[in-house]
Amino acid sequence: MRGEPMRPRPRLIRFFTALIAALAICLAPARAADIGIATASNFLNTLHKLAADFERKHPEHHLRISAGSTGKLYAQILHGAPYDVFLSADRERPEELHQQGLADAPVTYAIGRLVLYAPQGEPRVRLDRGEFKHLAIANPTTAPYGAAARSVLETMRLWETLQPRLVIGENIGQAFQFVHSGNAELGFVALAQVRAAAVPQQTWWELPADSKGSLEQQAVLLKRSRVPQAATDFMTYLGGDSAREIIDADGYGLPGASSD
Repeated sequence: MRGEPMRPRPRLIRFFTALIAALAICLAPARAADIGIATASNFLNTLHKLAADFERKHPEHHLRISAGSTGKLYAQILHGAPYDVFLSADRERPEELHQQGLADAPVTYAIGRLVLYAPQGEPRVRLDRGEFKHLAIANPTTAPYGAAARSVLETMRLWETLQPRLVIGENIGQAFQFVHSGNAELGFVALAQVRAAAVPQQTWWELPADSKGSLEQQAVLLKRSRVPQAATDFMTYLGGDSAREIIDADGYGLPGASSD
């Protein structure tokens, strides 16, 4: 009938729908999926600072952070946890992931430092004289800082003697809280933690470089990453000058930096 309105052709409708969708994608601001970062507990405060700086420089990206002991995060990754980047507190587990074909080659992003912390002061004197009821360390099995503390105590021939006084934290964050809250008179924690807490310098003692108190912390980009380009952007940032300044200011050594 002449008075009946023309109906749009289905093929034409599909064409314009696809065109509008394509234009929307082109005109919309670039937005990558969140980057899942699994980080060792000792590095959590520093990573929050890095995240703010990274997202300011890369507004199209966002970091989704999970923290825990290195050993537990490693186990989660083996069981398929959806992380994109793993910031370990050691070099062994990143290398194992690489050897298993689960991650790219590891890169060192920081050199961790172990300190003996006693809120009441004189930590080394207290340890030498045994003037404490409880000594806090992270779990040596799952936390590299705990393993380092055990090595130090073994070198000092105190490991077996101090077994009844040890308070074991699940990770270095919990070990720090045991000491900081007064539940343990002293403990082995990360230098970055006492720096972040702004405690008086006389309350902590940094172990000498030759005492097994340094930890090479490595990062890997995981092969199963759902956002490999975004994860690569973060790994590139992590090795850049801006990130290195933040890491250094928080009490970590830097890879490639000459020691004093």
